[in-house]
Amino acid sequence: MNALKDRVALITAAGSGMGRAAAELFAAQGAHVYVTDVRAVAAKEVAAGIVADGNSASGHGLDVTDLSAIRGLLDEIEREHGVLHVLYNHAGSPGPSGLATSEQEWDQLIDLNLKSAYYATAYAVDLLKAADGKGSVLFTASVSALKGSPFSPLYSMAKGGVTALVRGLARALAPAGIRCNAICPASVQTPMLRGFLDRNNEGLSDEQMAEFIRQTTPLGRPARPEEIAQAALFLASDQSSFVTGVALPVDGGYTA
Repeated sequence: MNALKDRVALITAAGSGMGRAAAELFAAQGAHVYVTDVRAVAAKEVAAGIVADGNSASGHGLDVTDLSAIRGLLDEIEREHGVLHVLYNHAGSPGPSGLATSEQEWDQLIDLNLKSAYYATAYAVDLLKAADGKGSVLFTASVSALKGSPFSPLYSMAKGGVTALVRGLARALAPAGIRCNAICPASVQTPMLRGFLDRNNEGLSDEQMAEFIRQTTPLGRPARPEEIAQAALFLASDQSSFVTGVALPVDGGYTA
């Protein structure tokens, strides 16, 4: 129950869904968690719940496309702790479907899914080095990075870029004892799931969405956020001390 005892973790987009589940689990495993979300109220509510459960967290509003805001939060972590053990770059969005994508939409998707994670990691390197070989950087990619998405080639491109970035960072940061890995979920039961599956606003019913998942996922259901969080805990902790550069599918057999 203490896989992250006395460690410091920063999780982006942790106000709901997978990010929230990871924040709660990391805190329950002994970490002090910086819970961040573009919705400051949501981040603070999650952090307050963690503290009410007797664990350690603080909530912060953070727009990850604002690079100066990322720097500011990392400066705060340096002042308060002088170290960062886990950086979980979870923030992302499926973005538009098809090929009729405006340049603004293209830029927004890349900024949110790829650029923010690159710069957050680059800015955090010195704090991660201070973890003395315990530094772990996680990224949320997608099965769309491993298996092309016919619905959104742009999303496949962005998340494929995340997995390529992970491989490069893993090699670049290994000498400093910093591991870098990605999680590639398929369908997950979060508030974003309906919008992801119903890209063209066709008004899919719950049964239609359930049938699509049954047809595409051998285990026949979406993942629970807690199941993704367990994979994140494995990659964040010493349990995966010799694992780096991996894009791990947590997908119920989707990519099989």
